[in-house]
Amino acid sequence: MRIFSRVDELESLRKRLAERRSTLVHGPSGVGKTLLLDHLIPEFSHVLYCPAPSSPLALFRRLAQLLAARRDPTVLRICGARPGALLGKSAISLKGIVSDALRAGTYLIVLDHLNRPSSAMASAIAEIMLSCSTPVVAVVRSAHMEDAGYVLPLLPDRSERLAIRNFDSETARAFAVEVSSRQQLEAANLSGILANIIRCAQGNPGAILRMVAMARLPKYRLDGHIKWSPLYIDFLMEWVAAQAV
Repeated sequence: MRIFSRVDELESLRKRLAERRSTLVHGPSGVGKTLLLDHLIPEFSHVLYCPAPSSPLALFRRLAQLLAARRDPTVLRICGARPGALLGKSAISLKGIVSDALRAGTYLIVLDHLNRPSSAMASAIAEIMLSCSTPVVAVVRSAHMEDAGYVLPLLPDRSERLAIRNFDSETARAFAVEVSSRQQLEAANLSGILANIIRCAQGNPGAILRMVAMARLPKYRLDGHIKWSPLYIDFLMEWVAAQAV
């Protein structure tokens, strides 16, 4: 998907990845944090992308797999050319292998979709940052304890944080018009529906995308019109449930 109106955020994130700077990237669900990362990460061979690590063991196992896929010399020396050899490794062994590889390399780790990471997870991240001298980009919903969890004290300075914010009203309007045109959304009451979507989305691009997609579904259509009330109720139920995950 094309990146819409995120020039400053893209450049700031690109600079941090290029300089291997630890960063807390934060912004509400649907704002496009992962979209920006997906756009940029292919530019950097040193970035290890790890989405939604659920535990320290899952984190180190994922990192070991990524390093093996990149044919990291430290991992190859320990495990040979058999990626499956990692499957039988204990948590301690995986941690040791990954730590040795990180110390010998010049990587940067992106931990996407962190959701209230525990103290155990924060300890693993701290070890990666401090003992292995490997920068970490932690991606969370907000720079508050209820979302950033115990990784928050690891990145305490404002310079170590990058906020991805919802669109302002004019940008949200332009985005909604472009999305509806791209989706070939047509209806007799389209202008009113778009006004409602822009108002209710509060500038969140993910919310705009979802409501436009829902507006194309037959269940919300009647005689060439879009039924706003049932669409918005269903959207709210779906959106609230997603935020609770």
